[in-house]
Amino acid sequence: MLRRTFIAATAATTLATAAFADNHSMDIVDTAVEAGDFTTLVAAVEAAGLVETLKGDGPFTVFAPTDEAFAALPEGTVEGLLEDTEALTAILTYHVVPGKVMSGDLSDGMMAATVNGAEVTIGVGDAVTVDGATVTAADIEASNGVIHVIDSVIIPE
Repeated sequence: MLRRTFIAATAATTLATAAFADNHSMDIVDTAVEAGDFTTLVAAVEAAGLVETLKGDGPFTVFAPTDEAFAALPEGTVEGLLEDTEALTAILTYHVVPGKVMSGDLSDGMMAATVNGAEVTIGVGDAVTVDGATVTAADIEASNGVIHVIDSVIIPE
């Protein structure tokens, strides 16, 4: 199982290299903007007033849902969240873990405290998951942390 996890992480890192500029001098926000597949996430971060925080020193680990992940939410959800800054902030900060957590630091059943105060559950098996969302690209380094791309938006209880 460890070998499968390593292969999956290696494939995800290879994917990440193709999707992101190989320039660790950019912060998390600029890295997401340059990737081009996170316009909804970036708009949400701006609406919640979290841009300066995620451009700060960190380090941060961000589990970043793609535009496709946001589009899979029920109709009207994103628009509603953009109007409810408190709920939006709670969801966005649930995607952020303090510190730089690389894929090699993850273990099955691991609980990670998020910036919002709740914990996410990490699964390591045929795929790496965060509260059920699959990590599709891992270990994308930025100047102030790391991004792991996930295929769905995770919602705190």
